[in-house]
Amino acid sequence: MLTLDRQNAYRDRLRLLWPGWQPATEVYEATLRRYVVPGARLLDAGCGRGGVVEQIAGEEIRMVGIDPDRRSLSEHRLPRRRMARAQARLEAIPFAAGSLDLVIASWVLEHLSEPVAAWREMARVLRPGGHLVVLTPNVGHPVTWLNRLLARSKGMQAALVPQLYGRSEEDAFPVRYRANSVAQVKRLATRTGLAPVSIRTIADPTYLAFNDALFRLGCLWEQIMPGASGIHLVADLVRR
Repeated sequence: MLTLDRQNAYRDRLRLLWPGWQPATEVYEATLRRYVVPGARLLDAGCGRGGVVEQIAGEEIRMVGIDPDRRSLSEHRLPRRRMARAQARLEAIPFAAGSLDLVIASWVLEHLSEPVAAWREMARVLRPGGHLVVLTPNVGHPVTWLNRLLARSKGMQAALVPQLYGRSEEDAFPVRYRANSVAQVKRLATRTGLAPVSIRTIADPTYLAFNDALFRLGCLWEQIMPGASGIHLVADLVRR
C-alpha cells in the first residue's frame, strides 16, 4: 500500500533528485495565494471535507464552500464560523453574478458530467478580473489512463483505491475526465468568458512508488515523456 506518509518520503527523495521540483498541491496553493488579499471573497467549489482552505484559514478573507455531498459538508474540518458551507452542485452555484473574487476547485473537474455548465457557473459568480484556480489530474498521464479503465468496471475503482492508496472507499467518487487536459481547459475557458493566465502540468512519479524499483521507473518515465504528460494540471484563469 502507498500511504501518504510513504509517498511524502519519496517526494523528499525526489526534491533531491530534481532541485526546484514541487508537488502539484504546493504549486496550486502558491498560485491561489497570489489572490488571497484582505477582504477577498473566496468560493471553494467542491470543498469536500477540507483541503487548501485549511492552510489559508488564518487570512483575512471571507470563505464559503459548496459540495453536493451532504456528509462531506457535515464532516468538514473547518468550523462554520470560519467557512460557511452549502449543499449545491457546480452547475447551479447559489451566488449572485460577479459576487466573488476567487473560485478554487481541487480534485473536482475530473468528476464533472457537464463541465461547460459548471465552468459557466464558476465564471458567472466571479467579478471581472476575478480568478479561477484549479487542480486536477491530467487525462494524458498513464496513471489517469489506468484510473479511467478501472472506472469503467463497476465497483473495481472503489475496491482498489483503498487497497492501493489507503483512502476510504467512500471517497472514490465516479470520474469522467471531461475537463482534464490543457486543450480541454483552454476550450472551456474560451466558451465561458475566462482567459488563461497559466496552465501547467506537474510531474509526480511518487504515485507509482509502491517500491524503489517502481519509483525509479516512474522518474525515468517522466524524464523521457513530453512535459504535457505530467500527472497533474494546475490552471489559473481570469474572468474577462
